[in-house]
Parts: sequence; C-alpha cells; structure tokens
Amino acid sequence: MSSQAIHSPSRRQHVAPAHACRTHDVAETHGAPPSRQRAGLVDYTIGRGSRQVRVGPVAFWTIVGTLVIMGAWSIVTATYFAFQEDVLTRLIARQTEMQYAYEDRIAEMRAQVDRVTSRQLLDQEQFERKLDALLRRQTTLESRAGMISSVADPTVTGSVKAPSRPAANERAARPKPSPISVHAPELMAPLDRHAGREPRDLEGTVFRLQASLDRIETQQTNALNAMEGSYEGKLRRLRGVFSELGVDPGKQKIDGGMGGPFVPFRLASNPTAFERQVHRVSLARAQAERLSRALATLPIRQPMDDMDTTSGFGVRIDPFVGRPAMHAGQDFRGDIGDPIRATAAGQVTSAGWNGGYGKQVEIDHGNGLSTRYAHMSAIEVKVGQHVKAGQTVGRLGNTGRSTGPHLHYETRVDGDAVDPQKFLRVGARFGAGS
Repeated sequence: MSSQAIHSPSRRQHVAPAHACRTHDVAETHGAPPSRQRAGLVDYTIGRGSRQVRVGPVAFWTIVGTLVIMGAWSIVTATYFAFQEDVLTRLIARQTEMQYAYEDRIAEMRAQVDRVTSRQLLDQEQFERKLDALLRRQTTLESRAGMISSVADPTVTGSVKAPSRPAANERAARPKPSPISVHAPELMAPLDRHAGREPRDLEGTVFRLQASLDRIETQQTNALNAMEGSYEGKLRRLRGVFSELGVDPGKQKIDGGMGGPFVPFRLASNPTAFERQVHRVSLARAQAERLSRALATLPIRQPMDDMDTTSGFGVRIDPFVGRPAMHAGQDFRGDIGDPIRATAAGQVTSAGWNGGYGKQVEIDHGNGLSTRYAHMSAIEVKVGQHVKAGQTVGRLGNTGRSTGPHLHYETRVDGDAVDPQKFLRVGARFGAGS
C-alpha cells in the first residue's frame, strides 16, 4: 500500500526545494505507531533527491540549536579577534596610566619625606650652630673670668700690713670660685641627646643657656667696672698722700728682690673692649701696688705702743728757759725701758750720745727721709745696721736735755725737720701699727 500525505487544515505544509530539507507529514496506515499518530508527532526528512534522512523533532531542534550556538560563538570569536588589538591597547594604556599614577604618588610621598627630612636637617644644623656659638661664648667667658682673677686684688690696696696667710684647714674649706655658673654637661651634651625632643624644647634650652651666659657676662662686666673704679680711687688717694707728704714716690727705694729683663707689654692686635678694660685695670693695679710698697717705706708707723703726746712739732715755750723756741719733733710720754721701734725700714747712720738729744739713734730711710729717736736709756742697734719696720732700736729714757722720761721723735726730709704727725696720720689712715 503506497503512503500518501495527509494535510491537516491547521498545519501548514512546507515543501523544501530539491537542494534543501523536505518535511512531510506522514500518515501511514501500516507501520506508524498508533500513539504517535494520536499525539500528532511528525518526523522530518532531510536530504536531497533519493538521499533523504528522516529525523525526529527532538533531534531536529537539537541540531538547529547547536548550529545557532556555533554561529553565535563564531560571531563572538570573530569580533574578539577583529578588535583584539584595540582591547589590548586599552588594557595596556589603563595599566600604564595606573602605573604612572602610582609613580606620581610615590614621587609625591618621597618629596614630602625629603621636605620633612630637609626641615629636620635644617633645624639640626641651626641647633648645632647655636650650640657651637654657646660653646664659643662659654670659652670666652671662662677666659674673661681668668683675666678678672688675674687682676683681682686679694688685699686692700694701700694697706701697709702684710696679709696674713689663712690656715690650711681654712684654705681647704674655702670653696673655689667658679668662673661660669652654667652646667657644662648641658652645654656639652651631644645632639643625639636632644634628638627626641621637640624643636620648641630645643629652642627653650638654647634660650635658657643664652640667658644664663648673658647674666654671667653682665656680672663680669660689673665686677670689672667695680675693680677699675676701686683701683682708680685708691690711686688718687695714694697720690694725694705722697703729695701731702712732699715725697716723690718714684724715688722711693722698695725693699725686696725684684728684677728680670725688660719686655715691653703690648696688647693683642684688634683688642676687644673687654681686653682694653682689663689692661687698664691691670695697669691701675700695678701702679697701686707700687705706691703701696712705696708707702710702706715711709716712716708712718708708731714708734711706741702707747702714743701719749706731751709736746707737738713747731714753736713752743722752752721748758728750761721759758722762752719761745722751735721744737723740731714730737714728744711721747712713757716709762723708762719701754721699747722704741723703727717707724720704717732703713739703715742706722748714728747710734750714741748726741748733746741735748742724749742717747740717740738716727735711721736713713732713703730718698732723703730720715728719723731720729732721742733721750733713750739704752741703744740696741749699731751704725750701719739695716733695721726693719717695727724693729726695736732702743729703750725709752730721760737722757740729754729732758725734764722726764719720754721719747723725742723727729722726721726729716732732705735734712729739714717736718711735722712727724703728717706721717703718723697717714699710717693711721692706712692701718700702719707699731
């Protein structure tokens, strides 16, 4: 029985050309399962001419879906390969842009680090310069303190008394003066000690050190000014004394060994104001010391322990004849045997009986100055003997033209008698004892 096509009113028949697939709705009376006929399932015939393949609907649509997927994949693949270079270029450009951005960021951070480091180095250099300046200033102040100590006067200028030496325990207990009251460890501290501090702390430390050195410099200047004023005042007083006594201090012979080659003093080139002032103070001190030593050679000490004056220098009524007469010395009451001391160092020019003077000793003190000690009961020196100031030359007595035990004391300048009281007053003013 030949098979024939069954056309349904609701189904459209598709007739494929000879070179395409043909689809037939096949309804065979023999061979087709009744279930497929009842379900309306149709087989598809693929082929050309006599070569035809009949496939079911599931297989057919599977093949169609596969072809569609492969076509889409081919299109995507072709598009990818077609635009591959542009995509890679964009990716590379993006990566390059990101790299440049990171490099710029790193460079900026590095610049910030360099700026911070440079600022720290600059602060450290400034602190080191300030610290070096403080150390140089400290050294200068220490040298100035040494200069001030060299011109300081341990005794009162003009005193004719030798300064007594302090006891050993007193010298040991006496604190040594510190020229600069600045903590050296604070100034000499290394920089790494201040590394952890804030710049404000370092600036505060430097400011405090500068203020301390300013105070020390002010104290040194004030001390030097005080010394200069003191020496100048003492020089004026000493020169006034020699002028009052009519004695040239430059001609006074000073006891004690001194000498050495003459080396003129010269200031350093371009001296500072402080150095010039120190030179002035040193010169004033040297002049004051020389005048003080010259003053010590004058007969200004007391010839007796108790100075009870009975008759002064000048015109008086003579005790023996009752007429006016010139008294060439000064009389001091005392007991027979009281010690009589030389009022200045010198050489004995006479020691013996001298008319109305009785037993007399005369001492030449140099530069035309001489003293006489008369009416003594005993003489304890010899002619030509060198005596020291305060040395006993004899004993009080009542020899010669005398009304009672006393000392007749004379002071002569170039052989002329002058008032001894002028010299004794100077001795009292400058602390010259017996």
